[in-house]
Amino acid sequence: MDNSAIVGSLKRRKYINIIVPLFLASVIAYLDRVNVAYAALTMNKDMGFTAQIFGMGAGIFFLGYILFEVPGALIAERWSPRVWTARIMISWGIVCGLMAFMTTEMEFYIYRFLLGAAEASFYPVVYAVVIPRWFNAEERPQAISVMLTSLLVAAIIGSPLAGWLLGTPLFGMKGWQVLFFLEAIPAVVFGIIILYWLKDWPKDAKWLTAEEKQKITDDYDKEIAAKNSAKKYTVWQAFSDKEVLKLCLIYFMWITGFWGFNFWMPTVLKSVSGWSNAAIGWVIVIPMTITLIGFILVGNSSSRTGEKRWHVAIPMFIGAIGMGLGPFVTDPIMSLVLVCVSAIGVYVGMGVWWTYPTSFLSGPAAAGAVGLINSVGNTGGWLGPYLTGFIKDMTGSFQWAYIYLAFSLAVAGLLILTLRKTLPTSK
Repeated sequence: MDNSAIVGSLKRRKYINIIVPLFLASVIAYLDRVNVAYAALTMNKDMGFTAQIFGMGAGIFFLGYILFEVPGALIAERWSPRVWTARIMISWGIVCGLMAFMTTEMEFYIYRFLLGAAEASFYPVVYAVVIPRWFNAEERPQAISVMLTSLLVAAIIGSPLAGWLLGTPLFGMKGWQVLFFLEAIPAVVFGIIILYWLKDWPKDAKWLTAEEKQKITDDYDKEIAAKNSAKKYTVWQAFSDKEVLKLCLIYFMWITGFWGFNFWMPTVLKSVSGWSNAAIGWVIVIPMTITLIGFILVGNSSSRTGEKRWHVAIPMFIGAIGMGLGPFVTDPIMSLVLVCVSAIGVYVGMGVWWTYPTSFLSGPAAAGAVGLINSVGNTGGWLGPYLTGFIKDMTGSFQWAYIYLAFSLAVAGLLILTLRKTLPTSK
């Protein structure tokens, strides 16, 4: 077997045994995180929730996320990312199932908070602990981008499924209750599966030869040495580093637009089009499929060229245009086109984005910093949905809310271009 075939075989096995389980876990995480956006199409009326109440509940998820993000990432890095990921999935599955039985506004807030607390640190553990142990700096943009296509696949699967379940009462439960209950089960089941499928280190993998284990370990050690020769960070030094703080601000602005779009998009599209819940679920497959293609192309391009900043900023500017124009359109088809443009903007740069912190940080410093960036960013996950609902209640329209979300994306794109070009692990 020639060298290219050997490299290809190793890459294939790494994707099957590392990326696939993370991909499936991410699909389930995203379904359980955003199913509330589809439940809102009937739940809000049944529960008597105003737009502001729903926006608060949708966003309070991120308060639990923020509080437990950094500690969870550090625990996983020092202990076992495999066991910690399993714990995350089982606990969030239980909370998601309990949401089917809530009866009050306060219970809505409590369960959303607990869901965020349960899921906290899942993505930082993936970005900063698991993937860097198996994929070198050149491979990482593509690997993370492929893994994060799970967000789009979840939407492609979840949107029609949610639309169908909303119209399918079962066992005395209303459609939105069925949605929460049934989508909780895969999280608990797969949490047990991933405990046995995923491995913490190459040395633990029976599907690798001794030579392959050594090569992956050597690549990892060389990368850490290159970073440390530039600057060796402690966790606290990483927290106070100017580049890390800038990444926090960028992600805050980005995620304000990202979750404002995701939590409110089904409601906004329905208000413009008048389409049924089932039709909304199927129509959303279109922008998510287009975005899925863009996600893969951008990740492959960044891995090939080594460039990161423009690969993230350009989609952001595209998304700002879509979000800014969206509320001024009344034609359903044109509104769907702008939803496609907005989806491209808020999603496709994310795989490349999460390779940036691990380009100059490693070990506990990387885990802690990625947790911090995600925590600060996810305060925007509360602000975006809440302000969208608040502005809608105050003005009777989504126009000014979407203009604010577009502004957030544009600012994030501009700030990305101020990040430094040269990194210790750049090509």
